[in-house]
Amino acid sequence: MAKPEVLLTDAIHPEVLPQLQAHCTVVQAPDATPATLAQLITTAEGLIVRNKLAPDLFDHAPRLRAVVRHGVGLDLIPVAAATARGIPVANLPGSNTTAVVEYCIAAMLQLRRNLLGIDQRMRNAGWAAARPMADGATELRGSVCGIVGVGAIGAQVAVVAGALGMRVIGLTRRPETLPAGITAASKAELFEQADVVVLSCPLNDSTRGLVDAATLATMKPGAVLINVSRGPVVDTPALIAALRVGKLGGAALDVHDRQPLAPTEPVFEAPNLLLTPHIAGITDNSLRAMSQGSVDTLLALLRGERPTNIVNPEALP
Repeated sequence: MAKPEVLLTDAIHPEVLPQLQAHCTVVQAPDATPATLAQLITTAEGLIVRNKLAPDLFDHAPRLRAVVRHGVGLDLIPVAAATARGIPVANLPGSNTTAVVEYCIAAMLQLRRNLLGIDQRMRNAGWAAARPMADGATELRGSVCGIVGVGAIGAQVAVVAGALGMRVIGLTRRPETLPAGITAASKAELFEQADVVVLSCPLNDSTRGLVDAATLATMKPGAVLINVSRGPVVDTPALIAALRVGKLGGAALDVHDRQPLAPTEPVFEAPNLLLTPHIAGITDNSLRAMSQGSVDTLLALLRGERPTNIVNPEALP
């Protein structure tokens, strides 16, 4: 019997790839453009996704039987279109939680201590010029961490923040489900009280533009904002304006309105802004875990099994 063909939009971990190749014919897309994926998916029975899919991609996939998100966020996949065609879609909840949580803590420390800036000043201008930059740094202990979206990531950020001596408040649709150690807060209360705000919420109609100019204006002078959710949760021009006038102590953006960022984007000129290319969830550890989970789940789906991480079970008979 011929092996089923599986299309990868991007490479998976090299230690896991042979496990998939043992059971499937694996096709690695040379790029993830809509035209390339539309051509390659015509013979694929399985698809592992690490890049955004075109809304009509499944129109070109008559043999497709399973789609797995190499990660958690489903905004890359037209799930409704898959469901309409009876194609199950699965993701990997928790597979990169540790990586994202550690990114948030690293960003907090960088924004509060400015170690990179001190390093650069010391290299360029010497010890005496760099030493005074430490005087304005602030410690995390005793400050308030506000978390918007207390899911798997937000809950773990709260655990670490609490261990560092921070008081943790959270904004969630169901305050009664907040873990111990997190005090429920309204949006107004959270942004007014927090010294560090971490955005780890999904992007939907209620969170799009959640952090706008009016919200930023209510934040404490010197407060910092960290976004590991999705770019449109933050009004980016408003954030840039707040940073330029010194309203905030700094911000970290791992996600952006348009990805990848163009070299001329205004964010590159904003002060006290840490920018990363959507890598909060990416480490060698998390890539291996996501690749292993993707392969295990895809093979199970191709065998006709029903893994518990299917997000659209209604697509199955």
